[in-house]
Amino acid sequence: MGKQKISEGQVFISEADQYLFAQGTHYDIYKKLGAHVSVEDGVKGMFFGVWAPNAASVHVIGSFNGWDEQANPMTKLGPGGIHAVFIPGVGEGELYKYLITTPDGEKLYKADPFANYAEMRPGNASRTTDLSGFAWSDDAWMKERDSKDYYKEPMAVYECHIGSWMRHPRPEEQGFYSYREFADRIVEYLKEMKYTHIELMGIAEYPFDGSWGYQVTGYYAPTSRYGTPKDFMYLVNKLHKNKIGVILDWVPAHFATDAHGLGRFDGQCIFEDPDPRKGEHPDWGTKIFNYGKTEVKNFLIANALFWIKEFHVDGIRVDAVASMLYLDYGKKDGQWVANKYGDNKNLEAIEFFRHLNSVVRGTYPGFITIAEESTAWPKVTHPVEDGGLGFSFKWNMGWMHDFCEYMKLDPYFKKDNHYALTFAMSYNESEKYILPLSHDEVVHLKCSMVNKMPGYQVDKYANLRAGYTFMFGHCGKKLLFMGQEFAQEREWSEERELDWFLLAEDLNKGMKEYMKELLTVYRKYPCMYENDHDWSGFEWLNCDDKDRSTYSFFRKSENGKNNLMFIINMTPMTWENYKVGVPKKKKYKLILNSTEERFGGSGAKVPSELSPEKEDCDYRNYSVTLDLPPFSALIFQF
Repeated sequence: MGKQKISEGQVFISEADQYLFAQGTHYDIYKKLGAHVSVEDGVKGMFFGVWAPNAASVHVIGSFNGWDEQANPMTKLGPGGIHAVFIPGVGEGELYKYLITTPDGEKLYKADPFANYAEMRPGNASRTTDLSGFAWSDDAWMKERDSKDYYKEPMAVYECHIGSWMRHPRPEEQGFYSYREFADRIVEYLKEMKYTHIELMGIAEYPFDGSWGYQVTGYYAPTSRYGTPKDFMYLVNKLHKNKIGVILDWVPAHFATDAHGLGRFDGQCIFEDPDPRKGEHPDWGTKIFNYGKTEVKNFLIANALFWIKEFHVDGIRVDAVASMLYLDYGKKDGQWVANKYGDNKNLEAIEFFRHLNSVVRGTYPGFITIAEESTAWPKVTHPVEDGGLGFSFKWNMGWMHDFCEYMKLDPYFKKDNHYALTFAMSYNESEKYILPLSHDEVVHLKCSMVNKMPGYQVDKYANLRAGYTFMFGHCGKKLLFMGQEFAQEREWSEERELDWFLLAEDLNKGMKEYMKELLTVYRKYPCMYENDHDWSGFEWLNCDDKDRSTYSFFRKSENGKNNLMFIINMTPMTWENYKVGVPKKKKYKLILNSTEERFGGSGAKVPSELSPEKEDCDYRNYSVTLDLPPFSALIFQF
């Protein structure tokens, strides 16, 4: 390979770089650490940099030196613990690891924490690559993104796991679509269905398929399961060119314990806290990042910026935020340590989130950060200067739980649980919410969405259409996991593709068609999304009709035009001469009826237009009357 050069280290990684990283504010540190194409004295090669402050020595071993453990020693640059070396002649596509020798002589073989590409599992070496040179063509999207107020824009998110959305019949390759193949198919599908965003599960490299990407080893590498980093760039670029936003699941809450990963990286715990009461999740078998350590915070914040700058992603959904905020999350007495005030709040994690959101959202105003936070932690989406955590949105896990529990009920018992569906509006103004029906709701024996529904098969589908309509009419942005849009009947598994064959069945084909219509209505009418976070955009007409398990409300636009009225019957009963108080004396035009035969419905007759009568109802001077079909959802425009 030629003789390595040490002097390049001091040039490539300066004292200022080392200082900023130690301070936790080197937001481009990923351009310094890791493996990078470089030139020294006119010779092209690869520069390697790694943080291993407790190592006695570090060597680069790889396919380019026959995995010779003595061929390429690294030089420790300064007191911060960064080791570096330039190796001439190393190009792209080479496998490598760091051999870290501890002071007591133990040898550790570690993948590069800052690697941009990894060996296809079950191999776990890092792979050299060059991220530069991709011909991005999404300038129009990026410019428009940063000029929009995303709170007033529609957001209908399709949560998707690439490896199990659709597969080739190639068992020897597990049938995975490449990023490029997936791009072509998913863009076509999302445009047909009218989704605005896609949320991708499991993109950062991870070793075990069954973790779905939530136990990460390579935070700076798009998983090699589906191709190269530039293939992933192609996917994002194509989505943007078709006006579809890209959100990544991001997992700063914990990391995998695999031997080649971040755990006990240089013989000591540099990424995790050495105290297992602080540094381990007993239920998950994972390690917890040490958020009080400046270099660790830098690693994570720079990682979020890396996905923004290098891959143009539009948002991150931060996984398991509650597990970070509470020191005792998932732990019993004796398994956790209180903070300096004696309570269970993780002060370092709170500061980390504020730092993250201040830097990321302050630098990229169109970028979205979403918290999967399952408790009533206050001010998750409030500004940092107001004592908040600074997130753009919070998943409304309370709404999700109440909705799923209510929809599972036999209709006879719904009247006793009527207010489960109205409760979320009582706290809607406290945060900026997304209503999620995610992968977590359709795994681990929880049943698919349609099989949560009670009754005969046709009733299950009718019930689900009504439920989805309630969800889309309710305040909050929307998220559906893949397969739910056509009523996948089996639970989701990462080991197989969705049951696309169901689209040969009338009920599933009808559900897909209904969801396409519902998403079209959602995007067409600004009243559905421009005032999601206060009462100016929503008004109950009747939220108290528990004996008949019906709900009626309307969504209000800012200009007073093209408002929508929702009437939803959650029972198998026909309610004849059903009366609803209405806000205005004008025609109410039917724009969506879940009982149409083309959706798999009963074909019940519903008036195409309702004319109010001057008759008091629901504390209003005017009312409309109709026969309300079983398990029906009706949307009227006025």
